Amino acid sequence: MSVQVREMTEIWKQWEGEVINGEFHLREYLGGTDHSAVFLTERGQHNQQKAAIKLIPDDPYNTKRQLSRWAAAAELSHPHLLRLFQMGRCQFGDRRLLYLVMEYAQENLSQVLPQRALTPPELEDMLPPLVEALTFLHGKSFVHGQLKPSNIMAVNDRLKLSSDGLRAAGEPSGVPRKQSVYDPPEMVDGNVLPAGDVWSLGITLVEALTQRFPVLDGAKQDSPALPETMPPQYTDIARHCLRREPTLRWTIDEIAARIKPESTVVADSIPAKQNTSVNWRYVAPVVAVVLAALALAGLKLRARHAEPSPTSSSAPAHPQNKPTPAPALMVPKVAQAEPAHPSKSPALSPTTNAVVKGAVLEQVLPDVPPSASDTITGTIRVRVRVAVDAAGNVSEATLDSRGPSKYFANLALRAARRWRFKPAQENGQDVASEWMLNFGFKNTSNTVSPRELSP
Repeated sequence: MSVQVREMTEIWKQWEGEVINGEFHLREYLGGTDHSAVFLTERGQHNQQKAAIKLIPDDPYNTKRQLSRWAAAAELSHPHLLRLFQMGRCQFGDRRLLYLVMEYAQENLSQVLPQRALTPPELEDMLPPLVEALTFLHGKSFVHGQLKPSNIMAVNDRLKLSSDGLRAAGEPSGVPRKQSVYDPPEMVDGNVLPAGDVWSLGITLVEALTQRFPVLDGAKQDSPALPETMPPQYTDIARHCLRREPTLRWTIDEIAARIKPESTVVADSIPAKQNTSVNWRYVAPVVAVVLAALALAGLKLRARHAEPSPTSSSAPAHPQNKPTPAPALMVPKVAQAEPAHPSKSPALSPTTNAVVKGAVLEQVLPDVPPSASDTITGTIRVRVRVAVDAAGNVSEATLDSRGPSKYFANLALRAARRWRFKPAQENGQDVASEWMLNFGFKNTSNTVSPRELSP
């Protein structure tokens, strides 16, 4: 974080508790840059719906264009685009601002990638909704223009793209900004085209799978060099996204045809599929995008659209704060196909590093007072990483993602410290292990989904 951004962050945080336009309370600073900030707020008749509000300076040379862009984006409706609710101008002290009220996202993919890369199956779940959203936008003559992990979000258990930066295809980029690795080469000339979204998708795809960026060395290189750890099944898509010449890149329709040949463009009237949830496997080992993913969650940027984990458990919103035995069968057994010509397997030698996964013996759900549960809208997701010693006790618990509420994060942390595990084994010896516990708080129930990380 630059010094300028750090200084602005401290300034923005001082605005918590203020009211914008007489109706939107700035509940919590969620993040921002040196020229914009996003806060948690509420909307609706009785302020019962969580929302996010973005604030940017009111630039007299750009105000009309910016409000027009937001208004146009608000007219778009797609299950994988973040909804925009209200926008306008406001005065805050001696500052003139533009504000945008939009759907609240619990997490985004950029919160997941510093911890781990997505697995190919997670990306396989994350990619279709991204491509569907971009196909929809390009079909409406819009471009996203800012596709990157921080704009791939988890809203409840659904993956969505941000909408506040949308613009008409071919429209000048407007206010100059520093180029990022996600921006296509032609952006330096101010060109904002659908092919630019394809470039950004390629960069994001590579980063999500490898935690590294492609390397473009020199102006004459046709496409960047991909990291050696790039899974081979995605190298072809990445290379065709990352051609320096925009006309040589695959279109989003061509990408859609290759990742899911039977898919068709999602029409405005088609509701979101029920199984399209975010599974960055940290949310419910999914979201297990959210999500994912991740994460993107419950980046949730888990980008997976998988069914809930069989180890997931739920409890009433106001559970008794006491340990409950975990189900005896924690992980379903998958039958292995018999080989065409069975042969006797060799016995394990004493030097084989045989690993037996651990299991949950006792799990504790957070004790949430009714007064606190009544304040929840949607799902609050918290990830707790626990270190388990060779005796099966939690030796350390730390927050991997606290979500939007420190209060609920602390409840999850306290509950996690009381879990008991059957130790993992290596070569017949009990060993220490590490687990990720994905908590979900709702006003009707609380859930937790455990996942063993090591050995």
